[in-house]
Amino acid sequence: MMLSSALRSGVLLSFLLSASADSFRRVLPAKAERQSSDGSMGGPAEFSGDGDGMAGPTCRSAPLEPPLAGVMPGKDRPHVILAQDVDYPPYAQLGPASEDYPTSGFGPDFASGMMGVCDIDVTLVQTQWARCWESDRIGQGLALGEFHGCSAYTHASGVRNRYLEFSDPILDDSKAAGILTRLENGVPVIDGNSNLDGVKITTVVGFAPTEDNLAIVTNQCTGEPYSGYEWVEPSFTTDYPNDDALRTVLNGDADAMWVYADQAFRSGCAENDNPPWDCELWDGLGDTFAYVQTGMFEWARAGTTLTIAKKGAGVADVVNPCIAAFLQTEEYYNLCEKYDFVSECFVNDYFPDAVVEDTVVFDLPTSEQTSTCNFGYCPCPAR
Repeated sequence: MMLSSALRSGVLLSFLLSASADSFRRVLPAKAERQSSDGSMGGPAEFSGDGDGMAGPTCRSAPLEPPLAGVMPGKDRPHVILAQDVDYPPYAQLGPASEDYPTSGFGPDFASGMMGVCDIDVTLVQTQWARCWESDRIGQGLALGEFHGCSAYTHASGVRNRYLEFSDPILDDSKAAGILTRLENGVPVIDGNSNLDGVKITTVVGFAPTEDNLAIVTNQCTGEPYSGYEWVEPSFTTDYPNDDALRTVLNGDADAMWVYADQAFRSGCAENDNPPWDCELWDGLGDTFAYVQTGMFEWARAGTTLTIAKKGAGVADVVNPCIAAFLQTEEYYNLCEKYDFVSECFVNDYFPDAVVEDTVVFDLPTSEQTSTCNFGYCPCPAR
């Protein structure tokens, strides 16, 4: 009796598996491309049957973008969802009140312009930077697929490349890194000749340059590498990690901060209209803190990118052709002018001939700084 029951169960299971496989074959996408009779590659293949004479539904050959849970995929073009925070001007910020404070900045504007020349839809959403990238690992939002990618990340060397894939850059110029320190009676607590031995140094959680990048660069005053320093976590935790790191230095919990060389300039109140971070804190440049190293570029592989994504996700393959197309347009040049990035953009036929601009102060190596620490950018001290 038990044997007969087992046989019946086995037959039933075999039937169900066969039926399931048959149903699956009817909706399984065919290969992404099919070869024409002349040997050329045709467009996306359509599946209309399973070879048994029964017509099945017509299916697209493959998803147009990596699938996300709870998100309608693109039907006739890729639909890519990119996330960013709004405290990284002018790359990622809030738009004007008249437009209901949308996600804005060079990255979103580039994505919007790209849709005009390429068959792609891009949706920008706000998140916290730590959902994209933490201090030394991929953020949980990106790892768990809350969005396809995150925008406005520099293609740094080191640890990021073990977790992430990067799109092609949308700016030609890599961003300079710097080291800032607090001023006590107008004097930096460490100077430009220091190799940082014994120095407590902090960095901005979730931002480049990353901790391992400091080992790549050299002191712009001595030409020597840095060594013997101690990394310390920011002693403040808010939604604004740049503020947290600077407060850690000003509070004396760290001696120096490894950060973008333009961070203080771009975060001050003069450059921003009622920003959500503490712009007055950054207005202390030259008063409460100053850079003792600027103009360090060796840490980056490429400039600002449109997307980072989980390594192997394939998002870069989707957006790179569209990036290449938009880089050749007049709208790209206008976008570069809008954000005062003409000298940092990829030059196309719409750029004026011989675009030459003076190097901005934070891109200058410390050895070429001629002002004083009271200006915010210290020169190399005498040796």
